Amino acid sequence: MPQIESAKKAMRQGRARHERNRAQSSALRTALKRVRAATTAEQAGTAYTIAARLLDRAARKNLIHANTAARHKSRLAAVVRKLSK
Repeated sequence: MPQIESAKKAMRQGRARHERNRAQSSALRTALKRVRAATTAEQAGTAYTIAARLLDRAARKNLIHANTAARHKSRLAAVVRKLSK
């Protein structure tokens, strides 16, 4: 356990960041699954909009790399296109 006050604070901050990152990652994974699980084009389109927003936010917050977000969006868009045909 840290003895120095600044180390204690850093530990608290790290714990809070860890929880925040876990929650955001979980929400992101759920959104991606919802797009893939959609059965109609309308469901997929709505789910894709939400997922794209979460992916952009995750990339902006450095939760995932920007290229990873772009790759996910591209592949999800292909799923939505396939359903709309």
